[in-house]
Amino acid sequence: MKAIFVLLLFVLAGAPVLAANASGAVHSPAGTRVANAEVDSAKMEKDLQRLPWKQFRSVVEAVPKLKAGIDAYGSAGWQFVQANYSNYGWKKNIDKLDEDQKKQLAELIRRAKGGK
Repeated sequence: MKAIFVLLLFVLAGAPVLAANASGAVHSPAGTRVANAEVDSAKMEKDLQRLPWKQFRSVVEAVPKLKAGIDAYGSAGWQFVQANYSNYGWKKNIDKLDEDQKKQLAELIRRAKGGK
């Protein structure tokens, strides 16, 4: 079955200037480390996969582009997601979100992990 979902990418934005050190790590002017997009999306993927089903579904339904990707397949789409969300490769789909959607998703995952 083809992959049917779109999800996640967290790119720390808002830092007006970023600089890379000799090791290639990126730092914001305030000294906060910003990992590259590959690391961030992989981390978001893992965080999303570790959520309990109800929290996972709540997070996905709150991001319209992600929800639409699953809804396009009707109830079968949601059944597939429920059966496979914890091992499905979400990273590829995360990269398709725009910056605002990525920020929204990251915040929703953070809240879900914190139990808030």
